[in-house]
Amino acid sequence: MNIIKEIPSQETYIVRQPVLRKGKPIESCVFDGDDLETTHHFGLFSDENLTGIISLFNQSNPIFAEKNQAQIRGMAILENHQKKGFGEALVKHCETYCKNNQTDLIWFNARTAAVGFYKKMNYQILGTPFDIKDVGEHYLMFKRL
Repeated sequence: MNIIKEIPSQETYIVRQPVLRKGKPIESCVFDGDDLETTHHFGLFSDENLTGIISLFNQSNPIFAEKNQAQIRGMAILENHQKKGFGEALVKHCETYCKNNQTDLIWFNARTAAVGFYKKMNYQILGTPFDIKDVGEHYLMFKRL
């Protein structure tokens, strides 16, 4: 059985590192704003094992006019659990959380390899690809709620 619940930022590192920061030190898994009261980290537990994570930051992007925005960061599913719907479940959990908290728009920087995944969930690309140092090519994506 799969359960999604809020977890402390430190618990995200065991999934962030192998998926998002492979071969890099654990310190590279710490994001600015991880421990703010307004930041929420959710873990997907499959048979009581943490297999996926997503972080939701109260962060506005000036490109968008919406007043209440949230940024998704650090969405990751352990490699042997990918393609099972866990990522979609985590994103939908964040969307529901945002709707319940009067958030108007979700935005994030998506890795090129993940763009198709987010497009299937009705997220749109804005602008051209850009490079994030030591991480790779990304696209700005968003969805109005």
